[in-house]
Amino acid sequence: MNTPLATQDSVETPSGKDAAYENFPVGSWLLPAHLRPHIAVYYNFARAIDDIADNPDTQPDEKIKRLSEFERAVLGEGDPDPLYATGHRMRDSLNETGTTPQHCLDLVDAFKQDAVKGRYDDWDDLMHYCIRSAAPVGRYLLDIHGGSVDGYGPSDALCNALQVINHLQDCQDDYQTMDRVYLPGDWMAAHGGTVEQLDQDKASPGIRKVIDQCLDATDELMIEARRLPAGLKSKRLAMESAFIVRIADALIKRLRNEDPVAGRVQLSKPQFVWCGIRGVGSVLF
Repeated sequence: MNTPLATQDSVETPSGKDAAYENFPVGSWLLPAHLRPHIAVYYNFARAIDDIADNPDTQPDEKIKRLSEFERAVLGEGDPDPLYATGHRMRDSLNETGTTPQHCLDLVDAFKQDAVKGRYDDWDDLMHYCIRSAAPVGRYLLDIHGGSVDGYGPSDALCNALQVINHLQDCQDDYQTMDRVYLPGDWMAAHGGTVEQLDQDKASPGIRKVIDQCLDATDELMIEARRLPAGLKSKRLAMESAFIVRIADALIKRLRNEDPVAGRVQLSKPQFVWCGIRGVGSVLF
């Protein structure tokens, strides 16, 4: 490395976000006990590299350098560096479960893009990002649970939908903190929306129309996503995924009725639990 990094804190930049922040249950009791430690390792790896990409106080070239070192750690290249212990633990877990590192490398690639790219031309441009920043999580879970008769398609659709939902929830914070806007630029132009309007205390008419168009496109993803539970070989993962499908549907409904520019739109604890009951029940009964 070109620049000495003396402490773990100087490499990882924890945001304070944890599993409770996510729109989905992370390694919940629904999943097999012997796999939960591996899922935790994968989540911690994803959280660590995402936090590096999202840190507003770290320069883009430094972010990319650190992310590249995490990539090397996952691939087992070079001598082990304790500064990248999270990456080494990820490699060990992958070796133990016989899982491809590609689901980690795709995340690294997406977060390197986050370090240098702050605008998206259209929906396809955004989906090209989501297939590397979100879909790998679902693909990893499918692989360690034995896969799906439907392949990755429904999982990709659900993960990409969740990513868009998260972008809408955080649209103001992403702009104000990192000058990053995930709303498709062509839709912004068509509806008279501007990125500066994300700095207001409520959504402008143009921004509201873009949000609704994003939700329409996300509804299309959810048509495919709802096929996921039935195709999974693991009943436990099917219950978890049915839970997450209910969460996504509930958040889409709330985002249609509430303003994410005025404040973060999220489910209450009772709503979250009810999604779980309905999801698990749909698989069991």
